[in-house]
Amino acid sequence: MRLVADGATPTSRLVLVKDLETDDGYAFELASPLFLAAGDRITFEDGRLVVVRAKGARLSPAGAWSTRCGPGSLCRR
Repeated sequence: MRLVADGATPTSRLVLVKDLETDDGYAFELASPLFLAAGDRITFEDGRLVVVRAKGARLSPAGAWSTRCGPGSLCRR
């Protein structure tokens, strides 16, 4: 599923996220899987993932950036 990380576009349904890949080949790997509920919004602020819950609560799940090195593989950045 394609998620828009602009901080304004809400998710349309419940989604389990393990990593988020950008259009330019980078990926943000979460330390543990995260459920995004319908209406949650995501953005990146200062290189960190920020989730804004539908009710306004903000959280920054732990994770690290990596690059895609080949099909299905991740390399730490």
